[in-house]
Amino acid sequence: MFRVAIVGSGPAGVYAVEALTRRGDVAVDVFDRLPSPFGLVRYGVAPDHPKIRSISAALTGVLEHPDVRFLGNVDVGRDISLAELRSYYDAILVASGAAVDRRLGVPGEDLAGSFSATEFVAWYNGHPDAPIDAFTVDARSVAVVGMGNVAVDVVRLLAKTADDLRSTDMPDHVLAVLERSHVTDIHMVGRRGPAHAKFTTRELRELGEIANADVLVDEAELELDPVSEQLLATQPATRRNLDVLRGWATRQPSGRPRRLHLRFWQRPVEVVGDRRVAGLRTEHTQLDEAGNVVGTGHIFTIDAQMVLRSVGYRGLPVPGLPFDERTATVPNDEGRVVGTKGPETGLYVAGWIKRGPTGVIGTNKHDARQTVASMLEDAPNLPPAPVRDPEAVLALLAERGVVAVDWAGWLAIELAEVELGQQRGSARARITQRDALLQAAMRGVIPQTTPAGGDGP
Repeated sequence: MFRVAIVGSGPAGVYAVEALTRRGDVAVDVFDRLPSPFGLVRYGVAPDHPKIRSISAALTGVLEHPDVRFLGNVDVGRDISLAELRSYYDAILVASGAAVDRRLGVPGEDLAGSFSATEFVAWYNGHPDAPIDAFTVDARSVAVVGMGNVAVDVVRLLAKTADDLRSTDMPDHVLAVLERSHVTDIHMVGRRGPAHAKFTTRELRELGEIANADVLVDEAELELDPVSEQLLATQPATRRNLDVLRGWATRQPSGRPRRLHLRFWQRPVEVVGDRRVAGLRTEHTQLDEAGNVVGTGHIFTIDAQMVLRSVGYRGLPVPGLPFDERTATVPNDEGRVVGTKGPETGLYVAGWIKRGPTGVIGTNKHDARQTVASMLEDAPNLPPAPVRDPEAVLALLAERGVVAVDWAGWLAIELAEVELGQQRGSARARITQRDALLQAAMRGVIPQTTPAGGDGP
């Protein structure tokens, strides 16, 4: 069989598995540095969005294919190198995503109380790398910089009460912090106007459905310039967003405990404070004739004791692969890795590390299929891996003391999380610490098709 290693079990990696297994004579090992699969579906989607998280059910069906092995808790680049993997596999596809956030690049960005939304999302989703005590939410006022769906998620979860979220799988330590939250005002700040916002109408409307919060919009900031008018004429989603925002702008606040301020045409120029965040200084902006954002010189300071930036992600270099620092991606031609001397035989990429952090979860399906098509086109001419024994790579990892979590281990983790949830009255509760995840994975032998057995942590 044609043997393939895929690095990363997020949507891009799993959609690549799906495309490969359709061929019928391909064996796939899926490596992930975490003990659990699904990447941003598990650790990026907000806990109060179970419908989006249900995508994991479809991804599960792919990873349960008899010619597929899941090998979690294996850090490719640390536990085993790409060069070593090439001894065991005919082709390697890297789908490691974009691991870090983009920065604002303004003074004061590193003050205490200034964070990336990436850190906050990892914390409230119980990512094993996120310290339990990373956030306290002692701030009265929070500024969230960004106008995408991640920014909306952050604003929504800050506005909700712990009781609103107790039925989700949000970790107990996060619920405890949110229960003591001092937040009264949340400012969502964008440097462009409403026609340029990246959030979806569904996500936007959810802000107006929070029982605990009023949504406040300045009607003057909804006025459209000619460039924005053109967008409105060609993009129905933009028109729907603007209709929602205009409805809020004419609505009187009802005195709810928290207030959501949606601020457009505000470019951050400084995070204000001595040792800790005391405010966010912004400059009013507008578009020039070419559609570029330019400052007007009018400066405004938003009262804030916490700043969360949500202005995009950036890929990190993958040991053993070329890297373009400008685009923060691996240079490639339809998924084929391209080095300084041309295509790198047998090496492929998919997802954000291939194209950058664009699109939604479903975008990865077409992207992965393109890469797999390139791989299968190349397959007849790829040199076979020297080692053909499927167990050899497992023996090497065991020799190095690496505890690889297989699919049965993941099902044991799932069972333990369900049992934890039952103890607190929810469908599931998240296990957050790596040691606890590994403990849960090692409990019992779980048949791949029947998630039963195990004692929980």
